[in-house]
Amino acid sequence: MQIKLHNTSGKVVGEIEVRDDVFGVPFNEAVVHQVLVAQLANRRLGTADTKTRGDVNVSGRKLYPQKHTGRARHGDAGAPIFVGGGVAHGPHPRSYRQDVPKKMRRLAIRCVLSDKVKNGRLIVLDKLELASPKTKEMADILAALGVEGPTIIATAQVDDKVVRSARNLPEVRTMLAPLLNVADLLSYRFLIMTEDAVRTVEGLWGIKPRAKSVVAAK
Repeated sequence: MQIKLHNTSGKVVGEIEVRDDVFGVPFNEAVVHQVLVAQLANRRLGTADTKTRGDVNVSGRKLYPQKHTGRARHGDAGAPIFVGGGVAHGPHPRSYRQDVPKKMRRLAIRCVLSDKVKNGRLIVLDKLELASPKTKEMADILAALGVEGPTIIATAQVDDKVVRSARNLPEVRTMLAPLLNVADLLSYRFLIMTEDAVRTVEGLWGIKPRAKSVVAAK
């Protein structure tokens, strides 16, 4: 598959060959949904906690006599119906973690990357080099590329100038190519990658051919 290669001025300077098994995969909605749900669940801390009637600090003295008051029979001020009492069926610390097979996780990422290509929302740059960290220069690059809205800028290696130039732009996030994930790719409309980042992604999530077994001759 061929993808257009742009420079920071927004001009097309050529094309690059990308792997079909990474950027040309049919969209599998069921797999992407399952991986997204698992990823969002794994982000939950699960630290919410409430006190039951046995945990609240109240007196154990009976509130009032059992009979002859004309009132309901109560013996514990920690009951859930009283102010300051315990909580019935409230949340307690738990783990929301969901395990997802590695092959499924990789397939979901390939599906989302391929969807970006299909909808023209993946822009590949020949290089992204800035002389100094300037927000205006990064904004000019995005304008030249015709990018508006939530955008991820993915690079192969950490570039402090790129990070500092983009961090003050609303809806723009910089990220290393190996850290791309389904939730972020679905949350941001555009994906800008350097050519080196594309090669990094292909090496990580491309389908590796099986090694041929060698049978020793007798």
